[in-house]
Order: sequence, then structure tokens, then C-alpha cells
Amino acid sequence: MQPTLVILAAGTGSRYGGLKQLEAVGPHGEALLDFAVYDALQAGFGKIVVVVREPILDTVKAHCEKTFDPAIEVEYVIQQTALKVNGVSVGNTRQPPGTGHAVLSARTAVTTPFAVINADDYYGPSAYRRMSAFLNNSVAEHHFAMIGYFLN
Repeated sequence: MQPTLVILAAGTGSRYGGLKQLEAVGPHGEALLDFAVYDALQAGFGKIVVVVREPILDTVKAHCEKTFDPAIEVEYVIQQTALKVNGVSVGNTRQPPGTGHAVLSARTAVTTPFAVINADDYYGPSAYRRMSAFLNNSVAEHHFAMIGYFLN
């Protein structure tokens, strides 16, 4: 069973001044999101779940449909400001409360072991290979992993 990559792409980019998750940074106009999906697929991930806000769904979806091979399974999940998990309300603010809330938003779209990334960060191919290996070989209930980096 191939793992799922959950991409958190709901940020407003208010300090940045736009949708940094779609900002062209590569030599052919690629966004960091594009590099992430390519690296994840090369590492053995099988499904992409993109968590977005309602106002940017069409923009993000158009970018992904233009960029990704149509054979790639991509599902879009709207991060609401509030949601219920097992009857418990999570959120209820004007803005979604953060990363954990965003991951919970993806819960109905994820059926395999999964990794979570931010759409506007670069992790590099080795991070996806290592996480894919963990998710395929070592993951178990209450057994989690995080990729860490050395700061020089």
C-alpha cells in the first residue's frame, strides 16, 4: 500500500503578499509544491491530498491540474474554521487554529499511512525517500516519525 502525502496549502501569504505555495521559483516556473509532489512520487507515495481554503481552491486546483500528470491521484480538502471529530468541536474561530487542525481536516481523505508537509517549504528528495521507507516498513499504531535537519 503506497503512503499518502498531505500537503498543507491553506496559508494566506499575508506577510508574503500572495500565495507563496504557488510562487514560481524553479527554472521553468515550478513552485515548491511541484518539487514536493515530484520527489514524493519518485519516493513511492501514491496519493496526494491538498488541504486548502475555499477562496483559493480553484487557483490551487488549476495549478495542480496544469502541472501534474492526470494519472496522479489528487484530492482536495477544504480547511474549515471549525470541524467536529468524534463529536468534539475543534476550532470555532474566524481563522483555522493551525497545523493540527489542518491535518484533522484531511482525515476523511487519508486511508493509508501518511506524511504531512507545508506547500511552501522545500524538503529535498531524501526526506521523501526516508519517510516513504518508514511508512512502508516501520509504521505501526502509536509509532510515528519526523524528518529532522542539521542547522549549520
